[in-house]
Amino acid sequence: MKEPDFQAWSRDVAARMETALAEFLPSQQTVPMRLHDAMRYATLGGGKRVRAMLVFGAGEATGAAPRRLEIVASAVEMIHAYSLIHDDLPCMDDDVLRRGKPTCHVEFDEATALLAGDALQSLAFQLLADHRLAQGGDAQLEMIKLFAAACGSRGMAGGQAIDLDSVGRGITLPELEFMHILKTGALIRASVLMGAQCGSESGGAAIAAAELERLDRYAKCVGLAFQVVDDILDEEGDSAVLGKTAGKDKAAGKPTYTSLMGLAEAKRFALELLEDSREALAGFGERAERLREIADFIVHRRR
Repeated sequence: MKEPDFQAWSRDVAARMETALAEFLPSQQTVPMRLHDAMRYATLGGGKRVRAMLVFGAGEATGAAPRRLEIVASAVEMIHAYSLIHDDLPCMDDDVLRRGKPTCHVEFDEATALLAGDALQSLAFQLLADHRLAQGGDAQLEMIKLFAAACGSRGMAGGQAIDLDSVGRGITLPELEFMHILKTGALIRASVLMGAQCGSESGGAAIAAAELERLDRYAKCVGLAFQVVDDILDEEGDSAVLGKTAGKDKAAGKPTYTSLMGLAEAKRFALELLEDSREALAGFGERAERLREIADFIVHRRR
């Protein structure tokens, strides 16, 4: 049977995620209804689902069961949604548009948005604890440990703190890269590694350490590439196409790859990272074809 092309596959992943997230999120008919409505508003019905695709792509490379991948990808997407809710708040980036619709605090209110993000974070960890996702308890604990680190002060939250502190002041390119390894790259890396740890090529033994190391290298490359392209699109893109406010980082005086490297050099760097990501997957053969396609999508996307 012929495998679906990447566009068909990515649509299938998005549809799977919409169904799974609708299942795992509390109903808006359940008290507290407004909070649950805000959680669903921020998580359902939008987004590229890149992190979910990475979970599924890595899981396909190691023979993981689709249901396991749905659960892990749902947890990742909940964390991503929580981070966007909080990033958009007036005390952070103060944005009014996300995924082509009003941000959560605009649609509801600041307090509800704050609580919705908090509740999504808790629910993500509950999902990982409620289901068997790896070949053994120790492996699953390692997955949860990796996920927690990706979300915390040495991951996404830490990167956001550095980002806020860097507004209006000059930072070096290595400092910018470190910030984005934490802010954007940590959750992307966790998506790949947790997806891989849900299975193996044989469907039995845990994934080999050497394979996990190559996937880790791939994840670091695509995580950095994602942010480089985000900066390019922030400078070149249109708000209606992007689904968020274009040019906001530049207007706010935030350091970006385009401001430090220039637009042409940033584009060259993104292509270099794409090539590095493909080299990292060289030993996987056809098993990693989806991961290669995701890397291409990340670098060549227009929104």
